[in-house]
Parts: sequence; C-alpha cells; structure tokens
Amino acid sequence: MSEKKIRVLMTKPGLDGHEIGAVVVARGLRDAGMEVIYTGLFQTPEKIVATAIQEDVDVIGCSIYSGAHQVLMRKINKIIKEKVGSDKKFLVLVGGPIVPADIPKLKKVGVDEVFSSRARMEDIVKFIEEHVPE
Repeated sequence: MSEKKIRVLMTKPGLDGHEIGAVVVARGLRDAGMEVIYTGLFQTPEKIVATAIQEDVDVIGCSIYSGAHQVLMRKINKIIKEKVGSDKKFLVLVGGPIVPADIPKLKKVGVDEVFSSRARMEDIVKFIEEHVPE
C-alpha cells in the first residue's frame, strides 16, 4: 500500500514577476517526492485559495519577492478562514526576501512558516514533512 503524496500548491501572488525562486522550490519539492501544482505568475489571493480547495492540497507555498508579503498573506489567510473556517486544512508557507522583523507579523495572521531567499531546500522539505497532518 503506497503512502499518500503530499500535495503542494506553489504560487506567485500579486504583481510579482520574479519567478525563479518559485520554480526552484517547486522542482525541489517534486524531487523530494511531493506532488506540486504550480499556478504561475500574477495570482490573486481569491484564486489561490480556490485552487487550493479544488486541488485538495496539503500546503500552500507562496513565493513573494515584491515586498507585498504582509498584505498578500493577510488576505490569503482571511480568505482561507472565510472559505474553510478557523480550523484551516492547509499548511501556509511564504518565502522570499522577507526581513526578520516581519516574521512574527506573518505568523500572527496565519502563516505557518517563513523561509528566506537563502533557505536550504532540505529545510523546506523537512518542515513540510514534519508539519503536514497525517
């Protein structure tokens, strides 16, 4: 009997056109045995959450290079609460050049973990594997 693969929605919210980080992480997660759905650039928070629900993913991974991480992640988590309820079913991650002072603010609005642009792929994989519910 095979184990269920972890399903990850990798996305680029907002008007951020810097895609390489998201592509590298998506490939790394795929190489680690996860199923990755990549939405591409310029996704709205509404579309991200709708896709996560439709695709029945375990993880929403947002790559944000533009500096709009506070606004976008607050909106994404607000929509998750509206659509799924307070008992959210997704692990919500964000990565990019995020200043350390913003990390507690992101976690307060519902982000489960923040990864800097210099995060090691092994650390991202380990966090997901350890925190996605069975």
